[in-house]
Amino acid sequence: MTPTHRHTSHHDAPAHHPGHGHGGHHEHDDPGQAEILDLDAEVFAEHLASITAWLPLTSEPRLIVDLGCGTGTGTFALLERFPDAHVTAVDNSAGHLRILSEKARARGVEERVRTVRADLDSDHWPDLGTPGLVWASASMHHMARPERALRSVRELLAPGGLFAVVELAGFPRFLPADAPGDRPGLEERAHAATDSFHAEHVPHRGADWGPMLAAAGFTVEDERTLTVDIEGGRSEAIGRYAHGSLQRLRGVAAPVLDPQDLAALDELLDTDGPNSILRRTDLAVRTERTVWAARRAAAGG
Repeated sequence: MTPTHRHTSHHDAPAHHPGHGHGGHHEHDDPGQAEILDLDAEVFAEHLASITAWLPLTSEPRLIVDLGCGTGTGTFALLERFPDAHVTAVDNSAGHLRILSEKARARGVEERVRTVRADLDSDHWPDLGTPGLVWASASMHHMARPERALRSVRELLAPGGLFAVVELAGFPRFLPADAPGDRPGLEERAHAATDSFHAEHVPHRGADWGPMLAAAGFTVEDERTLTVDIEGGRSEAIGRYAHGSLQRLRGVAAPVLDPQDLAALDELLDTDGPNSILRRTDLAVRTERTVWAARRAAAGG
């Protein structure tokens, strides 16, 4: 594995998993979730471009399928990377697909984008064509039966086509370890408070997809663990991104969190208060993503 700086679209906010209404079995047409996805795209645009440039393709794809496309972070990065390609953007959220379509019109690329609303946990997928590239960013771990979805992708791919799976190790961190001053380590404790929730509702988060890809009939050609550490001063969006993300984290952590920690978290989330996270100058975005690039295994292989 080769460490580099990169992030994929759509991190997994705990309250409603903006790994996007994704195309899995659950749907959340939630304006707050859509905002997080858009901020995610803004903060990590540079890193997303680096991973689309890295993809080990044998030829430029003419048709791409973006599974669990959310509001279009991957879709638009792929359209930019492959100027002759068309993208079929698939999600279970009508709201996300509507936003994606509006963005496509605003960017003048609506003729290169087809949106499809689908439950990717279904036994029967709609006709998605025969893509040379299938992109699944932070969406596979939302599947109730990912092994079935992986087999569906295998049948979907054009001969020699590439399947790119990008998954997160966990929720991004934003605060220094010694913050806030009166409750150091608050962020880690808030994440720990969500562990049982994630174990029950998102059991495949952080999984090693290599063996699952192999079991579904793929050969993994390359795998990289990608580290992200972006200084807060690089973008004013990072403060808003941190605020929205921690607000959603609070929704899951609150019932389990120590009352003093909850009070400290609420101070960070109070946008008008003196301790607001928006006033901090020491924020950063720290996370890891792993990318698997796979092709259909040869017959008998």
